[in-house]
Amino acid sequence: MTASIVGWAHTPFGKFDAETVESLVVKVATDALADAGISAEDVDEIVLGHFNAGFSPQDFTASLVLQADPKLRFKPATRVENACATGSAAVHQGIRAIAAGAARVVLVVGVEQMTRTPSADIGRYLLKASYLPEDGDTVGGFAGVFGKIAQSYFQKYGDQSDALAMIAAKNHKNGVANPFAQMRKDFGFEFCRAESEKNPFVAGPLKRTDCSLVSDGAAALVLTDSETAKTMGKAVNFRATAHAQDFLPMSKRDILQFEGCTVAWQRALAQAGVQLSDLSFVETHDCFTVAELIEYEAMGLTPRGQGARAVKEGWTHKDGKLPVNPSGGLKAKGHPIGATGVSMHVMSAMQLVGQAPEGMQLKNAKLAGIFNMGGAAVANYVSVLEPAK
Repeated sequence: MTASIVGWAHTPFGKFDAETVESLVVKVATDALADAGISAEDVDEIVLGHFNAGFSPQDFTASLVLQADPKLRFKPATRVENACATGSAAVHQGIRAIAAGAARVVLVVGVEQMTRTPSADIGRYLLKASYLPEDGDTVGGFAGVFGKIAQSYFQKYGDQSDALAMIAAKNHKNGVANPFAQMRKDFGFEFCRAESEKNPFVAGPLKRTDCSLVSDGAAALVLTDSETAKTMGKAVNFRATAHAQDFLPMSKRDILQFEGCTVAWQRALAQAGVQLSDLSFVETHDCFTVAELIEYEAMGLTPRGQGARAVKEGWTHKDGKLPVNPSGGLKAKGHPIGATGVSMHVMSAMQLVGQAPEGMQLKNAKLAGIFNMGGAAVANYVSVLEPAK
């Protein structure tokens, strides 16, 4: 690959009444450039990932990045969107600009502000990432969509409530060590497994602890060509990237297969010349715990229908053979739509250069896999990262 990450920034994720989309964008853009030691005037292109879909009244946002520094004025700036994979779409767009020789330095920003939206509207806005002719009336919004997926999985492979609770508990435990995480609380398996007043069923077999959070936040990366990266203070190289887009209607595919996820992983691993077992860890898209469960199977960690083994046998814990979501994932870290994919790349880059927060840092992390998904396995992005040698 021709691109490297040489700087980054990340706000905490959470509920921030005093922030706006603009203020979040400006903060991470400023901080990422400072972290990379790159002047705004040296930026060749800007890519902003922002889903919006009604969450923010400001819907023409690419130029908001220019507010970070007057020297960014007149730089090419584009907003990209691909549902919940918007952040990775922005990252991959930046890589393409570098690979094409159109840019040497690209500033990538991902942002979303969701918590100002009334609860009644949140589900409606998120459903815009589904196929409305089929799913537009789904009760519970996108949670309802994944509730149906979970129900179908249970019918085919048996009750997986224990596995889902283990995934939730694992990610919440991991999130405690992440200062950027929205929810830094170790709930434990028993709380996540049991229905209670604080953990009610939300949709189908999914309880509140099975669902990612409504979040505000932003993250940013500075990308350069790999030759420039060799002169920087730190650098993480893209060993591979892949993007597989699938049909939007779930009726046109086997929704329990997450086939686009499988294709993206296969392409990325082949391009990188590695196997899944070579990865040190994975940051994957646990918008709902059932998504992480099916992703174990789609990435090839277990055969179909046996994803529960990966968490029940400890494979995906921080001390397992393939730690999954050491950051706490979307489940604990939060899921501000446009920022999520960029955040995954920031968290992975930090691990690879030994700069992850204490307690979150893995030992000898050498190769990272990232899977970011838009819709119900519709937009599927994989990145494989390694520290620059």
